[in-house]
Amino acid sequence: MPQSERQYEVVVFGATGYTGKYAAEHLTTNAPTDLKWAIAGRSQQKLEKLAGELHALNQDRQQPGIEIVSLTKDDLVKLVKKTKVLISTNIGPYHRYGTLPFEACAENGTHYLDCTGEVPWVYDMVQKYESTAKQTGAIMIPQNGVESAPTDLMCWMLATHIRRALSVGTAEVVDIMYDIKGIPSGGTLDTLLTLFESYNLRQVAKSMSPFSLCSISPPQQKRRKPLLEILTGIRNDSDLGLLTSSLQGPTDAPIVNRTWSLLDGGRFYGKNFQLSPYMRAKGTLHALIVHFALTFGALALILPPVRWIIKRFVYQPGEGPTREQAKREYCEWRAIANADVTDPNDPKRAFGQMRWEGSMYHLTAVFLCEAAVTIARDETVMHGLKAGGILTPGALANSSSYLERLQKAGLQTEVKFLPQ
Repeated sequence: MPQSERQYEVVVFGATGYTGKYAAEHLTTNAPTDLKWAIAGRSQQKLEKLAGELHALNQDRQQPGIEIVSLTKDDLVKLVKKTKVLISTNIGPYHRYGTLPFEACAENGTHYLDCTGEVPWVYDMVQKYESTAKQTGAIMIPQNGVESAPTDLMCWMLATHIRRALSVGTAEVVDIMYDIKGIPSGGTLDTLLTLFESYNLRQVAKSMSPFSLCSISPPQQKRRKPLLEILTGIRNDSDLGLLTSSLQGPTDAPIVNRTWSLLDGGRFYGKNFQLSPYMRAKGTLHALIVHFALTFGALALILPPVRWIIKRFVYQPGEGPTREQAKREYCEWRAIANADVTDPNDPKRAFGQMRWEGSMYHLTAVFLCEAAVTIARDETVMHGLKAGGILTPGALANSSSYLERLQKAGLQTEVKFLPQ
């Protein structure tokens, strides 16, 4: 069915889950009042309860439709044919339950967004459905939540700032998680703990290499980590301070590098673009603890007994921090981007900052919903038959008003050049 004839502009699939509720609430309070949208899931009782809560939240706007959908191909095809955009907040890990919605959207020209952080699954989706999405014109953007939209958008903001001001590319971007207060939900923890049940270590390593999702040959990497940094995870940066290994870096890098490859075949960011992700460290001991915890913790998750023990003490899927706890959360990213200039006596560096006050899951909902409205309402260069494909948050920002919508929704951003 043509996009113009579809019943809805946006459908939130998995709306009664932890992140799904945040998404439904954000659309209720912030989306255009004439937006035609629906909430979808398996339980009619839960959806009707949610619809009542949404009505109480904002009685003056058009209320969402309710779509009861089982996780079968037939049901999902019927659902995606009704909407321009599907937001898949999913029911359980994407590597278990996310493929059918993704496939249905790719095959039927329905635009798609999700908030997974499961790079091995995204790698599989690119391999299987990239050509199909291009043929049907479906804009497919996975990892458009806290993983990996902030880092991807930060790199896009900095590279764009440098390109517009200096007409040159960007070399190394040192991107850090500067400050964070937050607790992962049960769905996030369940995803982490079940990933190795679907993928072996070799598959995970291959799919999570920094350039695994690039659509062209990787950029030149001029900086190589010194041996001491490899062993300890520690780096001292003159602008950002003491840094250590990044929890999100292995997840974010493939998406950022895919954006590099999608924007004018790598020419917009430049041939020497390089992402170096870290976390801010409070001291040398803290840096070492984080580095070794991430290194050996990831290896420990390969062992089934370790995963079983952890599952006994964490939130279950669908659960998460209370709304009162979430109100006190925050997260901030900072980055330094080096302009790709050849004169060592005239270095140019841009500083970027991104901050959100509140729950990280609320922020994920904002990323998803504002992207959905952007795709549903704005004509971008990505729209149209054979103009879709599996894209990224940065690719969407490059051709639309996406970042402006995020800023209006409360995302604080800043980009500026630093003095020499």
